[in-house]
Amino acid sequence: MGTSVTSYVVMQQLSRYTQLVEHSYRVLQQTSDLRISVRDAQSGVRNYLLMADTTFLSTYRHNVALMQAEADVLHELVADDAQQHARADSLRRFVAGQLRELATYRSFAPTPPAAQSLLLREQGPLRTLKGVLLRLRRHEDELLRARNRQQSLFQKLAPSAVVVSAILAVIIVLWLFRKIAGELHANDDLRLQLTRTNLDMARRIRAMEYLARQVVQGDYKVKITDPGQQHDRLASLATLLNQMTQALDTAFGALENRNKELDQFAYVASHDLKAPLRGLRTIVKWIEEELPDELSPQLRTYLAQLKGRLSRLDDLIDGLLTYARASRAERQLELVDVARLVREVADLVVPPSFALVLAPGLPTFVADRLSLQQVFTNLLSNAVKYYVGEGQGQITVAGQDLGAQYEFRVQDNGPGIAPEHHRKVFLLFQTLRDRHTAESTGIGLSIVKKLVEDQQGAIHIESTLGQGATFIFSWPKEHTAAAISAAAFS
Repeated sequence: MGTSVTSYVVMQQLSRYTQLVEHSYRVLQQTSDLRISVRDAQSGVRNYLLMADTTFLSTYRHNVALMQAEADVLHELVADDAQQHARADSLRRFVAGQLRELATYRSFAPTPPAAQSLLLREQGPLRTLKGVLLRLRRHEDELLRARNRQQSLFQKLAPSAVVVSAILAVIIVLWLFRKIAGELHANDDLRLQLTRTNLDMARRIRAMEYLARQVVQGDYKVKITDPGQQHDRLASLATLLNQMTQALDTAFGALENRNKELDQFAYVASHDLKAPLRGLRTIVKWIEEELPDELSPQLRTYLAQLKGRLSRLDDLIDGLLTYARASRAERQLELVDVARLVREVADLVVPPSFALVLAPGLPTFVADRLSLQQVFTNLLSNAVKYYVGEGQGQITVAGQDLGAQYEFRVQDNGPGIAPEHHRKVFLLFQTLRDRHTAESTGIGLSIVKKLVEDQQGAIHIESTLGQGATFIFSWPKEHTAAAISAAAFS
């Protein structure tokens, strides 16, 4: 831009001074033409007076028109210079005076004395005219010389400016090309480095994703091996993940040992606890068999109560074992027909006096069959156990698809449960009926709640006294590869 502006300014100045030089030449030419026209007009009148030839008057008239026009043109040409403009005004007044005087002599009779008189009267004005024209031309000559010098200077500068501008432009373009080439090369290097970094980060993130998937699937011995020597946040994260899997492996190893110890303890405890119970039941049986005649009605009542308590204690021990193992059994996924499963459970725990109603729409899906069977078994047996009334007992099982899970409803027409006891029934060892009325351990619904929550589901009750009870629980759908595989082989 700088070189272009410089070249433009030089060319403009060259054009300006060229026009000024031409202007000066026109001024000088116009002064010469004006002088010649004045002289020819005077000569035309003198020749007419000397020779009495009217043809000279046509020459006079022609030069009179030229004088006026040339004076006006000269006045316009020097309008930008105050001194020259003043001289041009003097020339216009002189021309006007000459025209009046020549017009006066033209009316004289053509005689030599008249011509001589005119010649004598012309001497003074001619000297004035010559003086004004001389000063005007001298000033214009000075301007012309100065303008010629400036024109010559810019004539020399113009090619130099163009050449210098071209050279600078070439240098700048070459520098820019070099700069751009360097930037492109740097961008290529940066792009390559970013690509390598992205690939490396993607590899390391994939390794972390693999570790996370393995941890989700229960493999806590997996480790991230990073061959690089990076000391960034990903490396720190990989180290923390390795430490986490190590801690999880240690913790789950210890938990597994504790579970084995708990299983062993439960087995030994149940065996050791049930042995005295079997002994007590045997003693009661011996008393009833060997001393039937010596037992009073009151004593028989006591023995019956004792057998009921022993049976409840035996059920309590079995219930505790079941509760302890409810969420630690290995999940066995398979395709489950819920309607068929409920019928199988009902055959075992629902007496023929009860009516079992299966609503349409019970699904068939991949699930942990054993856990779902335990839930329905406890809910159905609970409805049978607490039913009181003279009419026929009825249990209705329904289900609906909620998208990510299924919701099941087990409804009975029993005595119902007051709203203030809805939470209490799921607590361990809690029962709402007198122990003498119905032998219950209070563990069944606790097992149901534990099994449902272990499947990431939820359970609650809808019931009021005298209106029956409805147990509603959700059971998630299985979308894992193991579930799909189980469904394919079922």
